[in-house]
Amino acid sequence: MSPQQDRDLSTPPDGGAGETAEASGETETAPEEAQPNPVEVAAEEILTDVVALTSERDEYLNALQRSQADFANYRKRVLRQQEEQTSRAAIDLVTKLLPVLDTFDLAVAHLDKTDADDGPTTEGEALRQARAQLLDTLAKEGLERVDEHGVGFDPEVHDAVAHAPGEEGEDGESGGARIDEVLRAGYRWRGQTLRPAMVRVRG
Repeated sequence: MSPQQDRDLSTPPDGGAGETAEASGETETAPEEAQPNPVEVAAEEILTDVVALTSERDEYLNALQRSQADFANYRKRVLRQQEEQTSRAAIDLVTKLLPVLDTFDLAVAHLDKTDADDGPTTEGEALRQARAQLLDTLAKEGLERVDEHGVGFDPEVHDAVAHAPGEEGEDGESGGARIDEVLRAGYRWRGQTLRPAMVRVRG
């Protein structure tokens, strides 16, 4: 083999470029990735926490508002029930006292007849004062006595149990039936009729 052939075999096909590169120690490296900024990462985490806390706060606030509204409605309902119970108790008590008032009325009516013959007595005056005091006390609480005669007939507060014939021409002038006599007084409690007055009407 000739010296020229030996040189051809020992030389790489690329003309020795790879060997030169390795000999020079130069190698290709990938570009480095940009590292995240710690401040930006911390800010994003804080924003995420703020959003979560805001949502949680709104949930608690809504729950608190619902609880306050429920409690306010509960208080109103309890107060209304207490007022209704108090009103019913007062009505029951006054209703039980009506027979006592009727007894006073009968006693005073009897005394009026007796006094007309024999004159007023101390016992009679005491009975009248007791009746007047009881009626005055109940009136201050809301009891209204229905015992007027000569007024127009009102079916809400009057119960007609008798009828007196009207005088000639009275029907046209009166404009309707009128109370001729109150046989038993009626009562209203704070605008509500407890018992209609038992009356005799005319006209």
